[in-house]
Amino acid sequence: MGSISETAHYDAIVVGGGFGGIYSVHKLRKFKFSCHLFERGNGLGGAWHWNCYPGARVDSNVPIYQFTDDDTWDQWDWSQRYPGQKELKAYFGHVDHVWDISKDTTYNAEVRKASWDPVMKQWKVEYVSTIDEETTGRVTGRFLLYCTGLNAQPWMPDFKGLDTYQGFLTHTSRWPQQGLDVKGKNVGIIGTGASGVQAIQEIGPQVGKLTVFQRTPNTALPMDQQHYDKKFNDSMKEELHPLFAKTRTTWSGFLYQWRDELTKDVTPAERERFYEQQWKKGGFEFWVGNFKDIAIDQEANDYAYAFWRRKVHERVKDPRKAELLAPKTQIHPLGTRRPCLETTFYEVFNQDNVDIVDLRANKIADITEKGVRLVDGSEYDVDILILATGFDSNTGCITNVDHRGVDKTTNIKARWAQGVWTNLGMASSGYPNCFYIYGPQSPAAFVNAATLVEVQVDWLVDVLRHMRRQGLTIIEATPEQEAKWREEVLAVGNGALFPKADGWYYGANIPGKAREPLNYMAGLPIYRERLAFASPAQGYGGFRVE
Repeated sequence: MGSISETAHYDAIVVGGGFGGIYSVHKLRKFKFSCHLFERGNGLGGAWHWNCYPGARVDSNVPIYQFTDDDTWDQWDWSQRYPGQKELKAYFGHVDHVWDISKDTTYNAEVRKASWDPVMKQWKVEYVSTIDEETTGRVTGRFLLYCTGLNAQPWMPDFKGLDTYQGFLTHTSRWPQQGLDVKGKNVGIIGTGASGVQAIQEIGPQVGKLTVFQRTPNTALPMDQQHYDKKFNDSMKEELHPLFAKTRTTWSGFLYQWRDELTKDVTPAERERFYEQQWKKGGFEFWVGNFKDIAIDQEANDYAYAFWRRKVHERVKDPRKAELLAPKTQIHPLGTRRPCLETTFYEVFNQDNVDIVDLRANKIADITEKGVRLVDGSEYDVDILILATGFDSNTGCITNVDHRGVDKTTNIKARWAQGVWTNLGMASSGYPNCFYIYGPQSPAAFVNAATLVEVQVDWLVDVLRHMRRQGLTIIEATPEQEAKWREEVLAVGNGALFPKADGWYYGANIPGKAREPLNYMAGLPIYRERLAFASPAQGYGGFRVE
């Protein structure tokens, strides 16, 4: 682990040790920028350090969910198409071995405050030990990079009586690192987002009884997991360079693209054949490899939803459970809340020891000492209560810091209380020399993480190198361009079906949070064009430099 002094100063301070933070440190050091990374966990991996709940698994497939530098993959083999948390954590350990990120990292350090010093033209950053809050530190840096990820700030619902519960309580993203024995236990799980689906299908066969409290059905899609051997890995590596290049050209950074036809352009028989083809491919092929109007035309979406619903009902024997999991009337259009990839999720509900409770019809009244009580008075006693209630996505890990720029009277949380303001999802006016990687108003939620991180960091380091050559010390988003970017983000998002869904794409899962599209939905190729406009070669369009 890297060590620092009380008065340490760097060219760049990096917050967060996931894909964004790791790649930022690698690229900054490559071009001789001094930097230091602060990570609140005790290891690298970001979400894959914290999310160690049963069944935790990535939904971006191999080979795209990895860094593209040859030295990170030439001696690494994947065992599955969709690796699990343990393998991903091992992968980040391998990357650390190759790049030695830990040399310039302080672990168990949570950044709590960041303040811009206009005289010294630098950021003052204060952090606290996550092991002992009496241990604090402060460093300064010319540039500040928030690489805090998309879903890293857990949201704990304010259920009445939650603090009175006497059983074992955990959030999926704070699952005990040493594990938790659920065998034979009476377990309740609240939420059927990604972590809920994954945990349910994993622990369902192990527990004595499982009660799933569902508010919104997950339009989960088949994962089509595959296992890879040495021969397959060797063959795959021969194709990686063109595959990595292709990820820069598709809407989602995946190796497939929307079908360049409208749903109504084909016959019903052809539509069914195509749906079946995409379904069998697994992954997100049925979503972002579907007809190009699935996200913008309700009738087109209805056809896809009906096909999905039929597939679910074929797998769930109990008609009541099947209807709750895949209702005839859409709760939201398919794909407007992120689908989870599953393997045996629906089959688990065929077990006699697994039941589902509809929270739309019967809400949670409070949490008792023994479990969950609903508004109709019914009670569910559980030994273990799991909150799969998601995150304060996109903004939570940034607004959790007392982040103050030129205006010392307000912080970023207050400034974004009525909505997010950035240029390109990478910087905000009033916060000079500060950047967000994989942050709000970028395409983060809709683009493969590794792909977008490399695109953004490569652009940023190119900017910093040019500034150094030109003797420039300040770069800041202009209010005018910030307003234009916000307008574009909102127009693209609200021009599709996404406003019909109350989910984290719009911040609707957090009470009091401004409801708006939190990510840029026009796709990676167009986003790269917008980045190019803001490059040094184009005069830093939308940024002020001095």
